[in-house]
Amino acid sequence: MTTIACLDLEGVLVPEIWIAFAERTGIPELRLTTRDISDYDELMTHRLRILEEHGLRLPDIQEVIAGLEPLPGAASFIAWLRERFQVVILSDTFYQFAEPLMVQLGRPTLFCHRLEVASDGRITDYKLRMADQKRQAIRAFHQLNFRCIASGDSYNDTNMLSQADAGILFCPPDNVVAEFPQFPVATDYDQMRELFTEAAERLVARG
Repeated sequence: MTTIACLDLEGVLVPEIWIAFAERTGIPELRLTTRDISDYDELMTHRLRILEEHGLRLPDIQEVIAGLEPLPGAASFIAWLRERFQVVILSDTFYQFAEPLMVQLGRPTLFCHRLEVASDGRITDYKLRMADQKRQAIRAFHQLNFRCIASGDSYNDTNMLSQADAGILFCPPDNVVAEFPQFPVATDYDQMRELFTEAAERLVARG
């Protein structure tokens, strides 16, 4: 049975976009991520309100993203995974954000969401591809007779990790580790390779 490696994007392969933007703008309220707030709608409503208050638009964020690079070692890790698994990125980012970073990662398959943007570049809303899309993607892969090994770093990844045949936390904050002790933790890509290899071997042994 074929195994798919399902990975979160921000915090696992690339820097946190909103944190980078917060640092560029000097607006600390934009530093909050899914590591801090488990309710994604609450988090995005907060972000859109801050953008509106400060008159910030999509091109302002895209300018920051254009200067970002994948985390050190991420591209080689993705290449290693692709030699051994199908690879799908399951992210709560947006297509309007991710494109430059996906190019640098060799364009693995990406499932994420989409922003609604006015003609003047204001971000007016966001549209989820579907609710709980990471977990639902794993469920769909299972229905297609794939196995899944998943990795993420935040609250919004834990449903995905629980649904997968094996779940791995990558450099998570202490609060996530404390609340989800059932998942092994990798703190670098070498450990990720080891944990993916061990998980794949267990799945093969399971038959």
